Amino acid sequence: MDFSNLAISGAFMLLLGFLLAWMLAIASRKLYVYEDPRIDEIEGRLPKSNCGACGQAGCRNFAEKVVAGEIEPAQCSVSSPAQRQEIADFLGVAAGQAEKRVARLACAGGRHVAFLRARYAGHNSCRAATVVSGGGKECAWGCLGLGDCATVCTFGAITMDLHGLPQVDADKCTGCNDCAEVCPKGLFSVEPVSRQLWIACKNQADGDTAEAACEVACTACGRCVQDAVPGLMKLNGNLASINYELNTWAARKPIERCPTGAIVWFDNPNHAVKGAAAKKILRNEHLPVLH
Repeated sequence: MDFSNLAISGAFMLLLGFLLAWMLAIASRKLYVYEDPRIDEIEGRLPKSNCGACGQAGCRNFAEKVVAGEIEPAQCSVSSPAQRQEIADFLGVAAGQAEKRVARLACAGGRHVAFLRARYAGHNSCRAATVVSGGGKECAWGCLGLGDCATVCTFGAITMDLHGLPQVDADKCTGCNDCAEVCPKGLFSVEPVSRQLWIACKNQADGDTAEAACEVACTACGRCVQDAVPGLMKLNGNLASINYELNTWAARKPIERCPTGAIVWFDNPNHAVKGAAAKKILRNEHLPVLH
């Protein structure tokens, strides 16, 4: 055995190891990015739901923005007021104010007021039903009632009522937008709770066709537009719409003459009321299949 060659090889490997270690140390120092240790502390105080209701990609990103002073602790709608204040106190900043946002459904067509043209039999999912001739509901825009929204809601804020219509518990809703993303009909949107005037319909058919399919559909009669503050409401095709940017919608007058009750007023985030002229629906049994 040639011990001299072995020693040279060993010395070379040792020298190479020292050289690589030195290069890594230099690279580490040159490429080092400082991260505020408070970020970890704030992240640890967050719910870790990563729901995106705050408008950020996740709780880590939210913590980074709060520490940087770019957003306020109050924007985490999942945290309790006490938790948000705790974060604010830790950072020495004001907790701030953020209006609560909740999921709203643009449909009131449960099975007791909306007709089916065919019964769907298959995978119990709205998305699956939609690809089979739209899901079987006479109103092509209506809620199919198979509960994808309730399944995807990790906060238990959505339940299905006995008529197959989603009910949102505003106290549990965080405004994360998951229900809006999963609904194949695009019926959910996340709205500030102060938007009490609401159109609980998305039907674009003409008035007679819409009402023949669903007793609580918007028929585009235009009475709400006439009664609203000028410019607040208008008809987009066969459906009424609200211009919330006007900031003059805090009045329930537009609902009063709506004949079907498609225009509603949230007197509290969990309860919508209809106007005096809306037809009274006393039926609880489901409507039959039309065809």
